[in-house]
Amino acid sequence: MALLFARTKGDGAAPGMCQYPCCFSQQASRMVPAAGSAAPEQEPLLEDAVGTRYSRQKPRDRWHGAYLIFFLLGIGSLLPWNFFITAKHYWRYKLQNCSDEPGPVGQVASDLRDYFESYISIASTVPSVLCLIGNFLLVNKVAARVRILSSLFVMLAVFLVITVLVKVDTSTWTTPFFALTVGCVAVVSSASTVFSSSIFGLSSYFPMRNLQALLSGQAMGGTVSAMASVIDLAAAADVTDSALAYFLTADIFIVLCIMVYLLLPRLEYSRYYLSSQKESPSLVTVPPDSSVEDEAEAGGTVNSSLLPRSAGIPPLRPILHKTALLGFCLFYVFFISITIFPSLSSNIESVSKSSGSPWSTRYFTPLTCFLLYNFADWCGRQVTAWIQVPGPKSKLLPVLVLLRTIFLPLFILSNYQPRAHIRTVVFNRDIYPVLFTALLGLSNGYLGTLVMVYGPKIVPKELAEAAGVVMSFYLVLGLALGSACAVFVVHLV
Repeated sequence: MALLFARTKGDGAAPGMCQYPCCFSQQASRMVPAAGSAAPEQEPLLEDAVGTRYSRQKPRDRWHGAYLIFFLLGIGSLLPWNFFITAKHYWRYKLQNCSDEPGPVGQVASDLRDYFESYISIASTVPSVLCLIGNFLLVNKVAARVRILSSLFVMLAVFLVITVLVKVDTSTWTTPFFALTVGCVAVVSSASTVFSSSIFGLSSYFPMRNLQALLSGQAMGGTVSAMASVIDLAAAADVTDSALAYFLTADIFIVLCIMVYLLLPRLEYSRYYLSSQKESPSLVTVPPDSSVEDEAEAGGTVNSSLLPRSAGIPPLRPILHKTALLGFCLFYVFFISITIFPSLSSNIESVSKSSGSPWSTRYFTPLTCFLLYNFADWCGRQVTAWIQVPGPKSKLLPVLVLLRTIFLPLFILSNYQPRAHIRTVVFNRDIYPVLFTALLGLSNGYLGTLVMVYGPKIVPKELAEAAGVVMSFYLVLGLALGSACAVFVVHLV
C-alpha cells in the first residue's frame, strides 16, 4: 500500500516516484525518517516523537494480520448503514402491507414507501453529527477499547431486533414499524459513527498501509452488502426468506468484527505501535496562544514536551485553521454523494421495465445502483494507492470537488420514478444511469479518500488523531445536510 511520504536519499530527491506527489520535496525531507531507518512499509502516518520506541526492532506484520483486521473493521464501520439502504426490496415489501405488489394504500403509506431512502438518510446522519461531537469531547476521557466494543455491541443488538422483525407480520401496523425502523437506524448509525471515528483515530498509530486498509474496507462494506443482497434475492423465492438471510449475514459480520478487534492487540506488530498510546498521549491540549499553527505551517514537527499532557479537550483552533479547505472539500464530496445516492439513484428504473424481464424488474436497481456504486467507490479508493493528485494545497482539488455538482441534474433527468413535477426524461437509455453511477462512485472514492488522508498529515503529529476526528465531523456533516437536501430534491422531481 501507498505511503504518505516518499523516502529520500542524499540531497532529498526521492529515488522513485513519490507515492503522494502532493508532498513537495521540502515537506518530504522534513517529515520522513532519516535514511537507514526501518522499511518504508513500516513507516507510521506521521513521524514519531518517541525515540525509545524506535530503538527496538520493528516487528513484521505476519501474514498481513493487522492489515486484514483493519480491512475487516473498515467493512464493519459502514456495513450497518449499507445493509439498511441496500435492502430496498424488503423495505418496500414491508411498507406495502407485506405485499409484493402495491395495493390501494393511503397517501401516508405511499409516502413512506416512495421516499424511504430519504428518511433513512436523515435518521442515519443527523444523530451521527451529535455523536461525533460527543466522541471528540470524550476521546481523551474514555478509552478507545471501551468506545469501540460498546458501539459494536449496540450495533449487534439493534440488528438482532431487525432480524427478528423480518418474520413478524407488520401489515396492520405499517407506520409504527416504519417509526421503529427509523429509530433503529438512528441508534445503529450513532454507534457506527463512534466506532468509525475511534477506529480511524486508532489507525493513526499504525503505518500508512493500515489506514489505507481501513478506508478500502469502508468502501468494500457497501460492495459486500450489495453482493449479499443480490445473492439472497436470487437464491430465495420469498422476500422474507431473502431478508432473513441478508440480515443474519450482517449479524455474523458484526460478531466477526468484535472477534478480530479483540485479536488486534494480541499481535506483536500491533503491540509495538499501540505502545505509543502509553508513552505519549495522541490527543493533547494546547494553550490558546500556542505556536502550533506556526510550526505546522512551516512543515516542522512540534516537540511533545512543549504540549502539556492533559485529558482535556483537544485544541480546535489550529486544527480548523489547517484543515479548513480540506474540510470543505470532504464536506461537499459527501454532500453531493448522499443527495444522489441512494435517494435519487435507487429510484431510477429501467426504461424497459414494461417488458417484465428479471433484469429490468428484479435486478436493475440492486446491480446498477447499489453494487455498481459501491464497487466504483472501492475502486476509486484503491486508485489513491498509486495516484495522489491534486495535492492538499492545490487549487485544482476544490475545483474537481465542485464539478461533481453536475451529477445532480444528470440523475434527475434520467428515468427517475415516480415523477411529479419534472416530466422530461432526457437520458432515456439504461446505459446513462449506469455510467453516471460509476462516475459518481469513482469520484467519491478517489476525492474523498485523498482529502481524508491529507487531513491528519498537515497538522502536527500530536494533533493527528484529533484532526482525524475533525475530518470525520466534516464528512458526517456533509452526509447530514446532504440527506436533508435529498428529501427536498426527490419531492421536487
